[in-house]
Amino acid sequence: MRLIIDGDGSPVKDTTIAVAGKYKLPVMIVTSIDHYSKKEYPDFVTFIYVDPGSDSADFKIVSVIQPEDILITQDYGLASLTLTKAAHVLHQSGLEYTQMNIDALLTQRFIGSKMRQAKQRTKGPKPFTNDDREHFKEVLESLIRRSLM
Repeated sequence: MRLIIDGDGSPVKDTTIAVAGKYKLPVMIVTSIDHYSKKEYPDFVTFIYVDPGSDSADFKIVSVIQPEDILITQDYGLASLTLTKAAHVLHQSGLEYTQMNIDALLTQRFIGSKMRQAKQRTKGPKPFTNDDREHFKEVLESLIRRSLM
């Protein structure tokens, strides 16, 4: 089992790495070369850098994900592409994407996009808080423990 992070803009990278370290699981972060970092990470963390572009990281993740992996992404489209490929797909909010909820999420995204195109004002996401981070951590740990049984 690996934890794969859709790294562009993910607010839970450090949290995921900390949880992975606790369970001795490898982490793969797939991100645009535009987000290259010289920050030092533990040996169990690897980076895959891809060319800039809105879907480059997504295509790479789809090509490398395995059935036992857990993917962390806020991208509903990527989640829909990987639901049948990964063991679990998790949003940074702690929501687990499933076949039961993905259609509603994609529809919601489509409607929001159409509203913005029509110059209708839509609310953006709420700021990510420490409570949100703690909730994500609890959900991720629970998911890992169940998967390791």
